[in-house]
Amino acid sequence: MPAGGSVDLSARIVADQLHKVWGQPVTVENRTGGGNNIAGETVAKAEPDGYTLLATPPNIITANAALYKQLNYDPAALKPVAIMAEGWNVLAVKNTSPANAVAELIALAKANPGRMTYASQGNGSTTHLTAELFLSRTGTKIVHIPCRGAAPAANDLAGGHVDMMFCDLGTILPLHQGGRVRIIAAATLDRLSQIPAVPTIDESGVKGFSSTTFYALMAPPKTSLGVRDKLNKAIVAAMQTPDAQAKLKTIFVGASTLGVSEMGEFIKAQATLWGNVIRAANITVEQ
Repeated sequence: MPAGGSVDLSARIVADQLHKVWGQPVTVENRTGGGNNIAGETVAKAEPDGYTLLATPPNIITANAALYKQLNYDPAALKPVAIMAEGWNVLAVKNTSPANAVAELIALAKANPGRMTYASQGNGSTTHLTAELFLSRTGTKIVHIPCRGAAPAANDLAGGHVDMMFCDLGTILPLHQGGRVRIIAAATLDRLSQIPAVPTIDESGVKGFSSTTFYALMAPPKTSLGVRDKLNKAIVAAMQTPDAQAKLKTIFVGASTLGVSEMGEFIKAQATLWGNVIRAANITVEQ
């Protein structure tokens, strides 16, 4: 995971809280590259003792198995420990767009098939897959413009170089508040407290549409349920403290209370959802 991103910051909040509880140092080590597969492979081959965990955005455990033709490890063999934090995705358009609502955006795209563009933080990313899910659910054709990260994609939208994008709230909200882009819908089932006047995509007629970005801790294969359950309880409790809650709020994410088994079921459902999107859109990524 790259330093300074939401998953890195979430991991450092967890590490700090656990250090306070346990009185032992908890180290965050950044291993970047290969669509996060370098970090994934490292943890997959680590000892299953609970001392080495993978802090990851969704792609490793919900998308990479379908995106990459060959991996040196099995993402499905990684064992769930805890969800450190959960972010919220929103749909934004450039500030000169005539579309002020989801229905208007859909109508505009259908009137101009293949002529509109959307940005993402890169091929196979959550923002890319969320947009492809939206296109499949709405029967629209909008051209993908991949960027090297969420911030460059958001800047392209603010500059009017693309028409729309799905993005995490923390990255895009300052641009929305500054009038440089317009958030027209939340990609969550409930409205977001930070932008309560903005409807959800579900409310706007695309029923059941939901896309969140979660940051997970995964253990090496064969790590025992007992070890993982102990870690889960400590992490969930630590992230509910006022100090952790205040820190999470600054990066526009919320804590999760999912236990190990609930987390496992959630990840399986997400892997099915995004795997279907990847195969339907014929998305592949080269290592």
